[in-house]
Amino acid sequence: MNRFFFGIFPYLCLAVFVVGHIWRYRYDKFGWTTRSSQLYEDKLLRIGSPLFHFGMLGVVGGHILGLLIPQSWTDKIGLSRHAYHVLALAGGIPAGVAAVVGLIILVYRRRTTGPVFSATTVNDKVMYVVLGAVIVLGIWNTIAGSWLQFGGEYNYRDGVSPWFRSIFEMRPDVDLMAAAPWGFKIHAVLAFLLFAMWPFTRLVHVFSAPVGYLNRPYVVYRSRDARARGPQVRTPQGTWDKPGVKN
Repeated sequence: MNRFFFGIFPYLCLAVFVVGHIWRYRYDKFGWTTRSSQLYEDKLLRIGSPLFHFGMLGVVGGHILGLLIPQSWTDKIGLSRHAYHVLALAGGIPAGVAAVVGLIILVYRRRTTGPVFSATTVNDKVMYVVLGAVIVLGIWNTIAGSWLQFGGEYNYRDGVSPWFRSIFEMRPDVDLMAAAPWGFKIHAVLAFLLFAMWPFTRLVHVFSAPVGYLNRPYVVYRSRDARARGPQVRTPQGTWDKPGVKN
């Protein structure tokens, strides 16, 4: 089981992640969106969205520091293990709590607002469950391993982090994860499952940047009265024509 979940499963999920995004970009460009629902309800959205997104920025930043940067590097700059864990608690817990609270608000909004709920796909509903579980488990692992020290303090930078990096070195060290506490194992499996689900949910908007809006021509609005004048009104310009330029 360890060899499958920590030696094979990550590659299956990453393959689905890459191929799924390519497939969706080629065949579902119109659906490559968050399907914005601000028009239907914005009071809860104004609270939940910033909490969730800024919280997730902190969570992702903490994972980049903890998983991708070897412990030997932080040791060389004089950051001890205890100091690192203190920083992880001070930064990770508030970020994780903010993300969870924001997610709860957004899910509550989506469930109680009719038009928003109707626009929610089955894939997105499952994604919310997996995403919430991943975040909650991450908070629990940080508290239980670094603060409460259930079963003794576990330094994931000696086990989980080298295993994660070994995946991209194409030689996954399964034994490192086999020795990790169950909380970290479940967290890792659910995280890779989330990667596999990513291309088929609204999470694809993470890779979208509205760069085209920087040079997009102004949208020209004409009053209803002006259109009612009939033949005296010049034919409207094309959607992407700059104002004042005739076709």
